[in-house]
Amino acid sequence: MRIRTWLFAAFLVLAGAGFFALVRWILDDLRPRFLATMEESMVDTATLFASLLSSQLKEGEIQTQDLRMAFDAAQKRRFAARIYEVMKTQVNTRVYVTDRSGVVLFDSDNGRDEGKDYYRWNDVLRTLRGEYGARTSLRDRSDPFSDVLYVASPIVDGDEIIGVLTVCRPTDDVALFMKTARRKITLAGVVAAVAVVGVGMLVSVWITRPIEKLTRYAKAVRDGKRVPPPKLGGGEIGTLGVAFEEMRRALEGKQYVEDYVQTLTHQMKSPLSAIRGAAELLEEDMAPEQRRQFLENLRLESGRIHDLVERMLQLSALENRDQLRDVEKIDLYELVLEIRESLNPVLSEKGVRVDTENARPVVIRGERFLIRQALANLLQNAVDFSDAGGEVRVTLTDQDEEAEVGIWDDGPGIPDYALERVFDRFYSLQRPDTGKKSSGLGLAFVREVAHLHGGKAALDNRPEGGAVATLTLPKDPTLRSL
Repeated sequence: MRIRTWLFAAFLVLAGAGFFALVRWILDDLRPRFLATMEESMVDTATLFASLLSSQLKEGEIQTQDLRMAFDAAQKRRFAARIYEVMKTQVNTRVYVTDRSGVVLFDSDNGRDEGKDYYRWNDVLRTLRGEYGARTSLRDRSDPFSDVLYVASPIVDGDEIIGVLTVCRPTDDVALFMKTARRKITLAGVVAAVAVVGVGMLVSVWITRPIEKLTRYAKAVRDGKRVPPPKLGGGEIGTLGVAFEEMRRALEGKQYVEDYVQTLTHQMKSPLSAIRGAAELLEEDMAPEQRRQFLENLRLESGRIHDLVERMLQLSALENRDQLRDVEKIDLYELVLEIRESLNPVLSEKGVRVDTENARPVVIRGERFLIRQALANLLQNAVDFSDAGGEVRVTLTDQDEEAEVGIWDDGPGIPDYALERVFDRFYSLQRPDTGKKSSGLGLAFVREVAHLHGGKAALDNRPEGGAVATLTLPKDPTLRSL
């Protein structure tokens, strides 16, 4: 399973469990909070009614006539009060009054329990003792949510408690408010959970994206591609990316030196042997004409070594670069015409014509020196393998985000065994007209220029004979990323 999946799954489980526990705790605590608020308002109501009755005593007797009239009028009144999502249309508060012995003197529920003894009920008993009197009783013992809340307040005559007024309210209204509150809290919990999950997904992507970039980079390096290191920012992942790049450079540098030492030794062995043999022969007496011939051989072989070293230095400098320098706009058509002009002496000597009629202006961004050198190598290669009096054709194609340069020759083509090796360092084929080989670094240089620009180079045979070299370059390599 991918790291991102693990992170998201773990975050989902933890966030889901956390939100479930939070919402469950809030909902479980909701009913006691509603009842506490309800009880607090009932304490105020009981105190106000008890104070009213205390102020209306006659010779120490409790007078309930005004209270009865007020309740009769209130119960007959019709009204509609929308309290949030609950519609209230009648008074559902019950009040009863007891004397000092607990006998009910007044019951707002149509006098239902008047004359009954309530002394044993906690609201009455505790209030007569001077304590806070309240109780909760079930109307239906089979229904745990049919409870009624009773809150009492003393009726006093001076400092003496002579009766109790109790306010009663069923908790049905609380259930309605709780239903609405539960729905909203549950909905808010679900929305918050979804939001947190979304944030978790973004966090998991934010954490794993640098790892994925680093993985793609490592695979590209494994496949031998020249790619810039990904931008990973700071932190541990950024440090890991820097370590990867340093390790790659160290390993490539070691292998690079080993390969170059071996190939350079192999390539220089032949000209050095020729120079050594010529030097030994020059120590002997010989005719002036023969001596001039050996001296010419020394000059040619030393020039060959010099050319080999120069090309190796250029290629090695290019291979150790991981980014472009001095990027500018380049018209490939004008650049091809410029290269053709510089090759005029070679073209005239061999009688080869370079046709640019199928080329059209294409502007790209890149490092002018490198692209010019790469195109010059391809053109020189095509001329070398063309027959005397032959033709080299250059095409330029605009492909939306890329430009493709095609160089077509009518030479003998490339042997099948050499097709996969022509871009290898020091690999070269004999020129048809001279039978000599080049340094084998020109096409390797072309490939490195293409890779550094984010493009590619290819060399294939034409069905009708000859070969075609293509150099594909992005119009703006600075927009390419790993």
